[in-house]
Amino acid sequence: MGAAAPSRDSVRLSELMAAWSVAIDVGQAVPLETGLRVCSRAVRLAQRTGADAGEQRRVYYLALLRHIGCTAANPELAGLLGDEQAFRAGMGTLDASSARALLPYLLRSTVGVLPVAARPAAFLRLAGSAGVLREAGHAVCEVARMLLDRLGFDAGLRDRLREDVAMVYERYDGRGHPDRIDGDRVSGAAQIVHLAESVTVHVAMVGEDGALAMLRERRGRAFRPDLVDTFLEGADPLLAEPADPWTEVLAAEPGGAPVLGRDAVDEVLTAFADFVDLKSPYISGHSRSVAALAGDAARLCGLPADDVAAVRRAGWIHDAGRLSVSVAVWDRAGPLVRDELEQVRLHPYVTERVFSRSPALSPVAALAGRHHERVDGSGYHRAQQGRELGRAERILAAADVYAALVTGRAHRTALPPADAATTLRDEARAGRLDGDAVDAVLAAAGHPGRRRQAAVAGLTGREVEVLRLVARGMSNAAIAAELVLSRKTVEHHVEAVYAKLGVHSRSAATLLAMQKGLLSIPPV
Repeated sequence: MGAAAPSRDSVRLSELMAAWSVAIDVGQAVPLETGLRVCSRAVRLAQRTGADAGEQRRVYYLALLRHIGCTAANPELAGLLGDEQAFRAGMGTLDASSARALLPYLLRSTVGVLPVAARPAAFLRLAGSAGVLREAGHAVCEVARMLLDRLGFDAGLRDRLREDVAMVYERYDGRGHPDRIDGDRVSGAAQIVHLAESVTVHVAMVGEDGALAMLRERRGRAFRPDLVDTFLEGADPLLAEPADPWTEVLAAEPGGAPVLGRDAVDEVLTAFADFVDLKSPYISGHSRSVAALAGDAARLCGLPADDVAAVRRAGWIHDAGRLSVSVAVWDRAGPLVRDELEQVRLHPYVTERVFSRSPALSPVAALAGRHHERVDGSGYHRAQQGRELGRAERILAAADVYAALVTGRAHRTALPPADAATTLRDEARAGRLDGDAVDAVLAAAGHPGRRRQAAVAGLTGREVEVLRLVARGMSNAAIAAELVLSRKTVEHHVEAVYAKLGVHSRSAATLLAMQKGLLSIPPV
């Protein structure tokens, strides 16, 4: 990693992280570029405190990636909260790290929206949720650290960010979560970013005066007193909103502009794919599968090397827009209502928006945003027709369909590969998918045969089976029924899997399973 200008195949580290920050905004249900505004304000505050370039750099990247673990434990949170996206969107100016502030909102938005007869049971379920929330908090931190390891940071910065990201929900008074760390044990970078994020949200919702009142009220509680004082002493420039957050954040990168080469960029994008696919157990590993199929199919079709690389990258990022839709929608076994269907149909558009400001990735995003288009114009979100869709778009669409068919969803079971191939060919005959693209994808999928992937990480064959079912969101009892084992035996297998992988949560185990290719599409 150096400071030279990017080549055709390389990308500035800050550009990748800024794009990821926009994706985090989608997952957190806040306006796009909120994270960029937090970053700009946090760096200015760090400079005001006299922080050196190294500390500013730490603040810079932490601000962009502060919620990088936000897709962890989504199914558990959705089971508790219902529509987790609506819950996040309604947080507004509440102090998310304060149980006193959060509990009334939690009651209103969960128990309060239910019919009167259903409220007692819901209240009891919520009353017993402390353990779920605590475990979810630790899963978020664990996954965040694992993802940070893959983003191309130098070792020193990476290790510091791994410490910082576990503290972004902590408070100066020790009433944060998940570990109730207090005082100066909360890193300076985390405290600056926490304050900058709260100010950014308040400026957007209640104006500058409201933001300043919030700081005074939370001084010595949520925030370190001297940080609040420093902010208030020079509030005007710190409150100023950037005219173009993307441009300002890239220009403000402390310590130069490190550049990642092609392989490092691809590693970041595969990490991003895993980040998205933790949204729901039904899509664990889906983006990796689509990328592999589409890239191999593009190569079999004779596309130029640059186009093959673009198709593969589009596969990794194509489902970024899924973050905008609640798990309650994606994981529903029954039919969706009209508004929910519209959310689903717009997710390719959101994918494009996430990466639209990145010069290096916007062409890939334009391709990724067309993965649900169909040759006959029946797809979404633009309903484009054959003449508007190039070979790359057609291949990506076919790869996405095949990878989805051979894995289960809430509303259907997985198809055997042979049946999935038949379905794809039927779609081509009906004029919805491109026939050449279908043939290439099926060849890439190994029809008529492919060798089974070997186990890794010292896992036995049975442990791999258990891990795959854990990653699909199944409980120990459900796994026991699926594999015709006792629940105690399954518990021993799960413990062994966690120990061998060195993880402590379902989300982290799922992330490692995706990284090691254990959730790829089944062999033919």
